[in-house]
Amino acid sequence: MSKPLSLTEQLAKHLMRKVDDATRDRARLHLLDWLGCVAGARDSNIAVTLNPMQSSRLIQAMFLGNVLEMDDVHRSAVLHPGPVVWPSALGEDIGDMDAVLNAAVVGYEAMIAVGATLDAHHYAHYHPTATAGVFGAAATFASGFGQSQKETVASLGLAGSVAGGLWQMRHEDVTTKQWHVAHAWGTARSAVEYAEYGITGPRFILEGSQGLYAATCKNPKPMEFPKRWRIHEVSFKPWGACRHAHPAIDAALELHELLGNLEGEIVVETYADAIAFCDNPNPKTPQQAKFSLQHTLAIVATSGVPTLADFEPAAIKRLSKTRARVSVRECKDITARYPQHYGARVRCQRQAVELIDTLGDPERPMSEAQIIDKARALMSWGGLTEKQANKAVKLALEGDDPAAIHRMLGKWLA
Repeated sequence: MSKPLSLTEQLAKHLMRKVDDATRDRARLHLLDWLGCVAGARDSNIAVTLNPMQSSRLIQAMFLGNVLEMDDVHRSAVLHPGPVVWPSALGEDIGDMDAVLNAAVVGYEAMIAVGATLDAHHYAHYHPTATAGVFGAAATFASGFGQSQKETVASLGLAGSVAGGLWQMRHEDVTTKQWHVAHAWGTARSAVEYAEYGITGPRFILEGSQGLYAATCKNPKPMEFPKRWRIHEVSFKPWGACRHAHPAIDAALELHELLGNLEGEIVVETYADAIAFCDNPNPKTPQQAKFSLQHTLAIVATSGVPTLADFEPAAIKRLSKTRARVSVRECKDITARYPQHYGARVRCQRQAVELIDTLGDPERPMSEAQIIDKARALMSWGGLTEKQANKAVKLALEGDDPAAIHRMLGKWLA
């Protein structure tokens, strides 16, 4: 009698499918989105900190991919695949562009598949981009190295055996969130390299009696293996704030257009996690402002569509009185639809707009033109010229040489 397959073995088998052209085209848009996020953060404090370390430009780019809070996001897994997967897929020892894109698709799949099984108890304490991220990065490297199904199981088991990443960094002015991405990358690469030499990992690392679920979850969800690659489920973020703030921003923009202004009291009703992560009426830093419902709604009330400049210190100071007009509270109906749907209701002047899904979600997708415009805006914010932005768009969407992307990143981060 054959042994029952563990979830990791089932996932490894699922990852062996062929990647189709349409999915590779979708992956190119996510690559461009990540490049835009990196470019936008090239003059950030963390970029200045990393530069003297003489680390590779790819490693520096890895730290920058989620600094601006504009990285892609999967709703039900509640994580950001792009910052973890793309530095793994673009490793210098991974082959041509098709191999890079295939590896990225596989990485997105594994990271989302694991992340979507983690429950609310896990999310209350652990950063899923870190915990599920090691699985995503390991799957990306395993695909790029051409590992067999058995070797991929070993890589996933090894990486998963040291999965982690605690949310305490949310409560302090630190750059740990970016380091979590680098840790997932480094841990996964080590796991895959050791698996290449025959070191094995636990098959039941997820559901075993002392596995990830037992340690970090109360009610893990079933793992799903859909036919369509799950990179198609990933949302793009149009604004530089925590994704939990986006539904309220989106609804407020519609209400602003309806009323012509947002004067007087503004009431935000949204789901519980949005309140837990983004109820901050008095942000002090740009990072805190990006995690403040009050600040993001104050931006819409005074300026309309948020820009990155609206989260800088001058704007934080300027909007203090407007933030005081914003109150937030949970709506049980909206919480009940979460995390499959990120929604919000915004009230002002006896009018209200409620949105079930947010711009950038699969139900309300950003167009290719909007994604390109977003990338260009980020590159401009990061000080790149129009010519440099044109080159980045062309390399991401049409290029066939990953080395050219490495060279471009080297010039950006020199």
